[in-house]
Amino acid sequence: MFKIAIAGRPNAGKSALFNRLIGKRDAIVSDAAGTTRDVKIARVVIDSLEVEIMDTGGLEDRGELFAIVRDKAIEAIKSADLTLFLVDGQLPPNDEDRRLFYEIQKQNPSIVLVLNKIDNGELESQRYEYMSFGAKELLTISCSHRRGFDDLERRVGEIVRAEGKATAPRSDDEAVLEGSEPIRVAIIGRPNVGKSALLNALAGFERSVVSPVAGTTIDPVDERVVLNGREIIFVDTAGVRKRSRIEGIEKFAFDRAQKALDAADVALITLDASEELSELDERIAGLADKHKTAAILVLNKYDIAHADYKTLEKQVRDRFLFLSYAPIVSLSAATKKRVNKLGELIANVYENYSRRIATARLNEIIGEATKKHRLPSDRGKVVKIYYATQYDVKPPKIALISNRPRSIHFSYLRYLANKLRENVDFEGSPIVIEAKNKQKQF
Repeated sequence: MFKIAIAGRPNAGKSALFNRLIGKRDAIVSDAAGTTRDVKIARVVIDSLEVEIMDTGGLEDRGELFAIVRDKAIEAIKSADLTLFLVDGQLPPNDEDRRLFYEIQKQNPSIVLVLNKIDNGELESQRYEYMSFGAKELLTISCSHRRGFDDLERRVGEIVRAEGKATAPRSDDEAVLEGSEPIRVAIIGRPNVGKSALLNALAGFERSVVSPVAGTTIDPVDERVVLNGREIIFVDTAGVRKRSRIEGIEKFAFDRAQKALDAADVALITLDASEELSELDERIAGLADKHKTAAILVLNKYDIAHADYKTLEKQVRDRFLFLSYAPIVSLSAATKKRVNKLGELIANVYENYSRRIATARLNEIIGEATKKHRLPSDRGKVVKIYYATQYDVKPPKIALISNRPRSIHFSYLRYLANKLRENVDFEGSPIVIEAKNKQKQF
């Protein structure tokens, strides 16, 4: 597939262009330099052709973290078939932009100089000043006003066809492996527990920026991986801090982490086995419970764990009682030890998350459970369950049709959920059981 890298210095509008091309606000846009750190990738249709767009971090040397971001951007540019080099067209040409343009041109001659922020006709004259770059291709656009986008998309289409790499858009059926749909997995945890390292280990290459600097990941980073014959879309989310410490662009990161969980099937709740568990770990795990995703508790850095496995397992179980159904896996993302166990475990947990129980079997289990432990009466009035039905999956949702649904205590619903788990494999998946009356639609 034809690959296009969007490159340039910080604040040129790269993420705004990326968002415009993919048709949604996926990359975080901010006036703060260094907002984009990882390379964001999306497949989009431009001029009736499917291409892959890469939004790279700002090209600048400013400390260790930004050097890593720069290296990631250069890697993406080298792998691209075309680079869109963005500059702030409202400013006169500067030596740094010119130097970077020549540097990229040497590594990848297929480059288009794009002047962004040309919001009106008066600013079009800026193109003459930028002709000093000697670019073979020069276009003017405005991401904020969508000005010049028709010309940009048409020219990209011409370049793709000339390169002989034109790809027609795929149908939805072709977008996933035969007989299955992708499993969406969100990697969550507090800063520096090894989420990006885990994504890299699962992807098999250095996909995410890994740095000891807390808050390195801002945008969620997606990567498609095939494990055990299943296509999995991993999303490496930003580390979640205490509310009092969430500041600046990290508030966007927190929101994106929540949205990633909302769209996820499975949450990999990543914990640092080398440190004691914290209240923040518990709060982050609570996000998986809140969004009703399937869950796997990942004890990362197990090669330098502060305690033996049995002790760690007890600490985790005691701390996360509300995730008693979640399996625990210990591994080391840095050494890749036991990372291969995750592929099979994710597939099994997803299967349980998607499980549908036959109505007859469901009512048999519920019937036996109510015989062993009868429903308490409500101030002398008999409470009955007429029947149970499963009305949804991901997570499994079960309705109990009752004459007095409000009289069934949550503790009794929890008892029934445990009985279901004793009879059906729901490891890793929450179960939602709701008492409803006959008239209630679901």
